[in-house]
Amino acid sequence: MTRLSRDDVAKAVDGADDVTIAQIIGTGATAEELAEARAWLANDEPMINDLRPLAQGRVRELVDILSDLAEDDEEQGPVDPGSASALG
Repeated sequence: MTRLSRDDVAKAVDGADDVTIAQIIGTGATAEELAEARAWLANDEPMINDLRPLAQGRVRELVDILSDLAEDDEEQGPVDPGSASALG
């Protein structure tokens, strides 16, 4: 299994900054593990209903990183396209 590259993470995780990308790569996870973590975050109830064990190891690390990223996005809220902060 091939470990994740910066491009892999940037394509898979919308809104990931350089620090988050480095954290994800630093786990040593594979693309399959990242996909599994994203599936857990998207909808954990069906995965539990399929009797899958809770995320562990690198997948658990990825779930934690991705959930922190999602929380940061929620705290910032939507950006008004006409605001100065939207212009960069």
